[in-house]
Amino acid sequence: MGHYDDVATARSSDDAGPLRRAGRAVGRALHRPFTGTARGIRKATHAHGAGESGLGKLIELHAVNGAGDVMITVALASTVFFSVPTDEARGRVALYLAVTMAPFTLLAPVIGPLLDHIPHGRRAAMAGAMIARALLAVLMSGAVATGGLELYPAALGVLVSSKAYGVVRSAVVPRLLPPKFSLVKANSRVTLAGLLATGIAAPIGAGLQQIGPQWPLYGACALFLLGAYWAFTMPPKVDSAKGERKAHMLTHGEKKPSLRTVGPSVLHGLQANAAHRALSGFLIFFLAFLLREHPLAGQSAAVSLGIVGVSAGAGNALGTAVGAWLKARGPEMIIVTMLTLVLTAAVLAAVFFGAGMVAVLAAAAGFSQALSKLSLDALIQRDVPEQVRTSAFARSETLLQMAWVAGGAIGIALPLNGVVGMTVAACIVAAGALAADRGLLTAARRGGGSSGARPRVA
Repeated sequence: MGHYDDVATARSSDDAGPLRRAGRAVGRALHRPFTGTARGIRKATHAHGAGESGLGKLIELHAVNGAGDVMITVALASTVFFSVPTDEARGRVALYLAVTMAPFTLLAPVIGPLLDHIPHGRRAAMAGAMIARALLAVLMSGAVATGGLELYPAALGVLVSSKAYGVVRSAVVPRLLPPKFSLVKANSRVTLAGLLATGIAAPIGAGLQQIGPQWPLYGACALFLLGAYWAFTMPPKVDSAKGERKAHMLTHGEKKPSLRTVGPSVLHGLQANAAHRALSGFLIFFLAFLLREHPLAGQSAAVSLGIVGVSAGAGNALGTAVGAWLKARGPEMIIVTMLTLVLTAAVLAAVFFGAGMVAVLAAAAGFSQALSKLSLDALIQRDVPEQVRTSAFARSETLLQMAWVAGGAIGIALPLNGVVGMTVAACIVAAGALAADRGLLTAARRGGGSSGARPRVA
């Protein structure tokens, strides 16, 4: 019997060998796409010295941030919070515009200066913004199905935390700039990562939404907790104040640096970007009402809105991608060029109003806004003193959001006439060009806004 048992054991071992090897092969085959994808992402985010400088980690962190934000957006899309049908009273839409301003009323006067006085806490600030959104996502998960009152303050808290993270992230970029890397290019890489992550996470969030309305919020919570951990693993130089002056309370007679005292480039860059943002708000709300009542020729209202939305989104993504690969060009010249581009598109849309020109204007607006905003960020990072840079970003975001709301308000109040609307759009951009172009061109000829050593911008 012992002999037969040994033979049986040997046979079973021989049989198990191929099975085990096959199992390992199947495991490797299933594992390889994920590890290969992870390696490919890491290679892309850490290319051209971004890995050594730490910029690669910031790019990955911003991707997680974008994915988490879109998960929350998907969860709220089915609730009354973001439900703004175009056939409802325009007062309802005006209320939505007022709600979007709430985060910025806190951001500029409170969060920016607070972070300026804590220059060593930027990793903690980004992690704190992530943790806050993770907790708020869990809080909203209990109310998202019922639309309970607690949903509203929690959603506003998410907006505030998201904007606070964005302000700190913009202030961090110059500290992580690789050699021979422009600020416009660095900002573009970070923003593009967020856009790509948003595109990937949106359908995943929609799939989780089918399981239950709270599931995208659970996904957002997990992503934000991961982001909080990654924020703490950022390079120590993110919090280093070596060679910098600590923010301090002003003494008598001392003048605090502001957006008006750091040179003309930032001020005129803000004026130009305010025009871009006002145009964006105007087009969103004017076309939402117009195309519902008067769809594009041969199309339904839904298809008409879809054409405009896809055109604007594609233009924005293309602008960000172009910024990521842009070679040596000054940010002032980029902003002037973008104003000229979108003004031309608006004038053509007013003269030759129709489906094609509206789509072209939407694409041009998205493209030019993306590149102009990247260039404005580079100007602030270059010209605004470190000790007040976070406040500068907070105040610039507030100004741009106010411009967006103002543009949206004009779009709500305007008669639903396409030619009139496109003419007003052209006037909005023309006002920005008149205010900003001359100053930007002069600053570009003089080599920038402020003197002294500056991070690379182009």
